[in-house]
Amino acid sequence: REYFYIPSLSSSTIVYKGLLLPHQIPQYYQDLTDSSVTSGLALVHSRFSTNTFPTWPLAHPYRYICHNGEINTLKGNVNWMRARQGRLNTELFGEDMQKLFPIVYENQSDSACLDNALEFLVLGGRSLPHAMMMLIPEPWVANPQMDLDRRGFYEYHAAMQEPWDGPAAVCFTDGKLIGATLDRNGLRPCRYQVTTDGLVVLASEAGVLPMDPQRIRQKGRLMPGRMFLVDTVQGRIIDDEEVKADIVRRKPYRSWVAQYRISLDELPDPINVPQPDHPTIRQRQQAFGYTVEELKMVITPMVVEGQEAISSMGTDTPLAVLSDRPQLLFKYFKQLFAQVTNPPIDPIREELVMSLTTSIGPKPNLMDEHPESCRRIRVKQPILTNADLQKIREINDPNFKSKTLKMLFRVAEGPEGLGAAVDDLCRQASQAIREGYKFLILSDRGVNADYAPIPSLLGVAAVHHHLVRECTRTEVGLTVETGEPRDVHHFACLIGFGAGTVNPYLVFESLVDLERDGYFPEGLDAPTAEGKFIKAINKGLLKIFSKMGISTVQSYCGAQIFEAIGLNHELIDRYFTGTPSRIEGISIREIGEETLRRHRVAYEPAPIRQLDFGGEIHYRIQGEHHNWN
Repeated sequence: REYFYIPSLSSSTIVYKGLLLPHQIPQYYQDLTDSSVTSGLALVHSRFSTNTFPTWPLAHPYRYICHNGEINTLKGNVNWMRARQGRLNTELFGEDMQKLFPIVYENQSDSACLDNALEFLVLGGRSLPHAMMMLIPEPWVANPQMDLDRRGFYEYHAAMQEPWDGPAAVCFTDGKLIGATLDRNGLRPCRYQVTTDGLVVLASEAGVLPMDPQRIRQKGRLMPGRMFLVDTVQGRIIDDEEVKADIVRRKPYRSWVAQYRISLDELPDPINVPQPDHPTIRQRQQAFGYTVEELKMVITPMVVEGQEAISSMGTDTPLAVLSDRPQLLFKYFKQLFAQVTNPPIDPIREELVMSLTTSIGPKPNLMDEHPESCRRIRVKQPILTNADLQKIREINDPNFKSKTLKMLFRVAEGPEGLGAAVDDLCRQASQAIREGYKFLILSDRGVNADYAPIPSLLGVAAVHHHLVRECTRTEVGLTVETGEPRDVHHFACLIGFGAGTVNPYLVFESLVDLERDGYFPEGLDAPTAEGKFIKAINKGLLKIFSKMGISTVQSYCGAQIFEAIGLNHELIDRYFTGTPSRIEGISIREIGEETLRRHRVAYEPAPIRQLDFGGEIHYRIQGEHHNWN
């Protein structure tokens, strides 16, 4: 199977491909020089391999597309396509549906993966332009001038399909229609010319083919998020406005969204909102590893300025796996960044194309278009206040029924108890889905002398990948209620490994405590500080997305764009499946030991009432080791 590949079995297109230089192609495929072989259209792609070694298996697919650029959300897109397999159902394929799995094969190029997804949507009954609008949507959330029907189309399909995001110019054809679409940022060039005798040339550069200027009737460039389409049957060019206007009005998507999509802001205020528990806050902060340094130098600047604190560049502290101090699991993961040919995105000045809006809840069957398919909850950003989370908990509608699963393990069972508790959490998640719950809230509230918290990143990633393997991940929405995350990297990890929304309740309690102790400047109260903290996290998330060449939180969710340093392969394969870990290290037992070390500081018979200073940012005696100690 590794050496055998069928380029195409189409009756309307022929694929010629090879590990060849352009001038070798007509020598290898001699029918291309035969004047009796004619075609109304041709897609040509000559690829200079920049980020992979050129090999036969990574050759462009050409079944439906050729593609210039990168799909930066690839891992998440492939994971979500696999997760959807449990809900896929259509009369077109009937019992043969199982033969199509996996829809997207592993270890392919990003172009081949996108081609697999497009082929599936088109053969499932959608038109080629319709499928492209689903996979690479234009920015619609922050565009007030967009036609309302088109906005309704994109919002409806956002409930079904996350964007395949990254700088990309994608050309596509089914043998009758041929066209191109550009990513939402317009980060790839795409220029076209139309001659007086009806020849259309579209390419990634101007002047690819020699052309007499007298013959050129029209020329231009494809704009961000726009589509250029030629219908060879009708013999005409269909512009972006016309092709999309036709597609968005085929069904009443806008009215379906208005009827079935719920916005979090529209839900009634909750009856009971959890209140701060001042007598136990110090112990819980110690159990989650909070330090004085974090409260003063990380959290306080965020709530005063509404953005991340600025530190000097670089770090001279040990990798988490080499540190003598117990480390949060987040520190074992490093963010990846877009390499080679990705142009930078500016999340501040290019705000129009960036989006933190997402919808949470079960994802519908991708093959059908029913009004109920958009029955999800729309949230403007992924950080939930305590009141927001309580709104979701108190929904009475059975279509939004939620269940809270405890992310805790018994202290008495020692470090080995963590692995057993995580496996039990996964079993509970599967059982909740069988019982018809639509939202799972993974919560570590309830930490006390007998129960320690399961690291939130471990709990989320374990449940997410367990449900992906069971093909039931799209049956539920995942929300995390946790006291652990407090800086931007923590939230990025949780969202990147599958959390739709995050409620950092202990940070919000700590803000009340900081106000009480006089840390805030005059005029800043805890509710205002809470809003500024969320604003700072949101700005930080956009910065991280843009560093990876990603524009939307919906694409980032589950994309696991991280590498691990110091985690062994058994732990990675089971709970963080597919994440690179080139330098191995600790197992789940050591994670349990580090968690219990923090717990002992908080709950031993003679607990230490003061928080540890930390010494991560500033050198302190008995703090974290620094390179110049």
